[in-house]
Amino acid sequence: MTYQAVLYEVTLQVQPALTPAVEHYMRTHHIPGILRTGCFYNIRFDQAGEGRFRTSYRAHSSADLERYLHDHAPAFRAEFQAEFPSGVALTRETWTALQEWQTE
Repeated sequence: MTYQAVLYEVTLQVQPALTPAVEHYMRTHHIPGILRTGCFYNIRFDQAGEGRFRTSYRAHSSADLERYLHDHAPAFRAEFQAEFPSGVALTRETWTALQEWQTE
């Protein structure tokens, strides 16, 4: 199936002492708040080892992602920075899904 979903991914590298607090904050506050914006239809939170997390946000279009980045991201980023002023390194990437395969 070919489609044009847009994936926005944020990777977090967290200092060990902060890992439990960051994970809790992401799961109970940050991600649910972003989902409530209506800009994304799916959000996935993964862990790749102690202190390394990835959040994958799926939007139906680049317009939805742009709406998030323009209207909502500054406040969410400021709130996260206030909660964790140091000890967390972030990288952000935007991907366009070209095709996906799955079993039936």
